[in-house]
This record gives sequence, structure tokens and C-alpha cells, in this order.
Amino acid sequence: MGTYIVRRLLQAIPMLLLVSIVLFALVNIAPGGPMSAYSRTNRMPEEKKEAIRRSFGLDKPLPVQYIVWLAGNDWMKIDEDGDGDLDGYGTRRGILRGDFGFSYKNREPVLDQIADRLPNTVYLMFFTLLFTGIVAIPIGITSAIKQYSGFDITATTLSFMGQAIPEFWLGLLLILFFYAILNNPLTGESLLPSGGMFTLGEEFSFWDSIWDRVRHLILPVTMGLVGWVAWYSRFLRSSMLEVINQDYIRTARAKGQIERKVLYKHALKNALIPLVTMFALDFPYIFTGSLYVELLFSWPGMGRLFYTAATGRDYPILLAILIIGAGIVVISNLLADIAYAYLDPRVRYS
Repeated sequence: MGTYIVRRLLQAIPMLLLVSIVLFALVNIAPGGPMSAYSRTNRMPEEKKEAIRRSFGLDKPLPVQYIVWLAGNDWMKIDEDGDGDLDGYGTRRGILRGDFGFSYKNREPVLDQIADRLPNTVYLMFFTLLFTGIVAIPIGITSAIKQYSGFDITATTLSFMGQAIPEFWLGLLLILFFYAILNNPLTGESLLPSGGMFTLGEEFSFWDSIWDRVRHLILPVTMGLVGWVAWYSRFLRSSMLEVINQDYIRTARAKGQIERKVLYKHALKNALIPLVTMFALDFPYIFTGSLYVELLFSWPGMGRLFYTAATGRDYPILLAILIIGAGIVVISNLLADIAYAYLDPRVRYS
């Protein structure tokens, strides 16, 4: 297993290098260009524009810009206060040495901005994935065991509806119903807040602060939960139906094992293998966040940061999120392969 993991990690290096080339090229050839990050460039003298281009290395050919972004440049002039003047010298180490550069918008280090937003996204996505598993796995198992029963038909219908409902539209309905329509009869306040992570400008006791954060978490988690529960429960149902009809399940029952042990020790363990692949594909959401959820509920996370960087042509932030997300995809797929070996003893890596 150790040899396999090392080999996979070595194979990931050229793949991530190729991904970085493609991402860098696609981002930089997009309409608008990085200079559009400066809203006042139309009124800025040409010499100031040229100074800004030099400060970020934008006056160099695209291949040279890529090499500097990847491997760094020991000394380069920087524009520290954003006035177009080259104020001093700074080290640009490149992403291979953990330096993703500075934002075009506010001249802050990219990694500092990611570090500020990432905990908020992890907080949101952790509870979304947690409740997805808590709700989807029992529904999928019960639907498979009681195939074509009333429960199965109801769960199947609701899952189809959950997959068909546009996520953004669902979020608007949640805000309309729980914020605009439903009110607390005692205080007259809205039942649930419409956005944010906590109430601004108010001081709470410890338990009141926790409850305030829970109230702000309910609607964003529900918005993300609906589609994921529908998808995961349907997928697990199909996987369970395929497994429980296998010969080894009938053999386990013929040996007199109790039904619960047959279902949860033998059937479920093998039915989870395809689900691991799905989770490996969804795992990068813990880093990148859910774009619609964070935009609609004003959640200060990675999805909102990505949207702001994309619309503002803030390429250093945009590239950092994309390349780190690609790295997480590679790692999550490796973890999925390791999980296969645990769930299915027949899977062995040499």
C-alpha cells in the first residue's frame, strides 16, 4: 500500500503541472484582463497603468508570467499602496514555494485572504455533509430494503423533486418563508435570519451566541442539504439493491445470521464503495464552498471569494483557489482508493 501511495503522489506531479498550465492560460486569455481589477484605470494616466503592469509582472510575455507565478522571481518591484508607484522591492517566491502572490484589488497576500475565508466554508460544509450522511444513508437503506413500498415511493418522489429544484430558487423560497413570512409571535422578529454567520452589533451570552450561530446556519445548510440528500439517497438505494441480490448475501442468510448483521456488515459495507467515489468528487467543496449558498446567504466563505475574484478579474486569488482545488481533487481520489481497500478485501494495491 505504501508503494502504491508514493507512486500515485509522483504521478500527480505532472498532472497538476499540466492542470496549472491550462488554468493559467484560460484565466489570462479571458475577456477583460487583469487591469480591469482597477476600477479607476479609465481615468488613470497611461504611465500609471504601465507602472501597475510592471509591478505585477503583467508587462512580460504570458509564458514568463507563468514561470514567475510557478517558480517565483527573487526580486521584483511592488506597488504597496495601490497608487501606481513602485514603492519598493519584494520577494516573489512562486506557488511551488507557497507564495500565491498578492491580490490585484487590495494588494493583500492571497493566502491570507484564503485563510480568513476557509474556516467559514469548512464550518458550513462540515455540517452540510454531516447531515447529508445522517439523512441520506438511512433513507437509501430503507428504500432498498422496502422496495416499492409506500416509504420507497415517497422517498423516490421526494428525491426526484429535490434533484429537480434549482438550488438558487430553493434558497429564495427559504428566505421568503422563514424570514419574510414567519415571525416570532412573542417578539415579532423573523423566525430565522436571512444571511450572515451571526448577528452583528449585539453581545450575547455563551449559550445565546451558540443559538444565534445555529439560527444563521439552518437555512444555508438546508439549501445545500436538499440536493445532496436526494442524490446520495437515490445512489445508495441503487447500490444496495444490487448488493442484496448477490450470492454471498443469500449465503449469509442461509447460515442463519441475523438480518441486521447481514444488511449492515455485509451489504452496506459493499454498497458504500460507489458512494465513496461520489464523496471523493464532492470533498473539494469543503475547500471551494458552495457558490450559490454563500452568495444568497451572504456567507463569507470560499465560494463568495471565488465569485468576487472572478467578476473582479482578481487572477491571483482565482488561480490560487483553482489550483488548490485541483490538488484536493487528486488527494481525495487517492483517499477514495485507500477506502476501497478497507471496504472491499478483494481490492489490493501493490
